[in-house]
This record gives sequence, C-alpha cells and structure tokens, in this order.
Amino acid sequence: MSLTDPAPRHPIHRRQVTCQGFQRDDGLWDIEGHLVDTKTYDFTNRERGTIAAGAPIHEMVVRVTVDDDLMVHRVEAVTLHSPFSVCGDIAPSFAALAGLSLTNGFLREVRARFGGVKGCTHIVELMAPIATTAYQTVAPLRHLKTREGRDNLVDSCHALAADGPVLAREFAREKS
Repeated sequence: MSLTDPAPRHPIHRRQVTCQGFQRDDGLWDIEGHLVDTKTYDFTNRERGTIAAGAPIHEMVVRVTVDDDLMVHRVEAVTLHSPFSVCGDIAPSFAALAGLSLTNGFLREVRARFGGVKGCTHIVELMAPIATTAYQTVAPLRHLKTREGRDNLVDSCHALAADGPVLAREFAREKS
C-alpha cells in the first residue's frame, strides 16, 4: 500500500537524515548520523551570501560510540554548514552526553541538556534516529540472543504488543 496520489505540487525543501551503525574492532559500536537540509531555489543569507539551490543550508554529523549495553562512551558532533557562523560553536558540547545510556530517558535527557539556546536543534533532533539506529545495530548481534533482550521489545510498538499475535507466534515457536 502506498500514499494516495498528491495534489499538483512543487518541491521546496529537503531534509535528508541518514544513520549507519558500525561494529568496531575494539568491541564498541559507532553510530553515525548525518543531517542535510537543502532548498530547491537560490536565496541570500546575510552571513554566507547566496546559497545556491541544492547547497546545504544545514549539515551536521554526529558519531556516538556505545558498548553492548548501549552505554555512551563518546559523542562527537560537527556542524559543516549552517546559516550562521556561530551555529557550530555548540557542537562540541554534545560530548557531555558520554556516560548516559541510550535506553529509557536518553532523548529526554538530551532535550533537558541541549534544548533551546543550550544546544543545536538539528543535532538534538538527530539523536532520535541515532538512538534507534544504535538499537537496530547492537540488539540483533548482542541483546536479542538473550531473553532479557527480547523482553525489552515487548510493548515497544503496535506489532510487539504483549497480547498480540506476533509475540504469541514468536514465543510459541521458542517453546517448541
């Protein structure tokens, strides 16, 4: 099933978010997120002059290094393009997320520490897909081999409802 055909329209803005997970040789995991915003038209920026159509308005890259338990060991963030020269000044501050766990409460803590004038909206927004990518990277290879890892999935979404057909089928298969 796909979306219905849209009304006639013209593209204006594009946000591209990509995340990748990597297993490191030292046993840790690197999760990298990349956010790029572009427009389909040229426009003038007071600090950068003319920003051509398709050129990045925002471009941020974040690397979060975690262990098997999704404990954050290191965060590196950089701003490659932004509308204002001061935007990138805050990026190194995200290193203070080291020591947190990507499990329950991580995004709430990121917003508490770096919301509003204390951080960069785009880097804060990038943390959600990074956290999801970390789980998708680490869990299948580490946590899902144990009962504890599977239990963390119960009630995490509609398909994995504790009383739903997916878990009934999957747990029944385990018992046989």
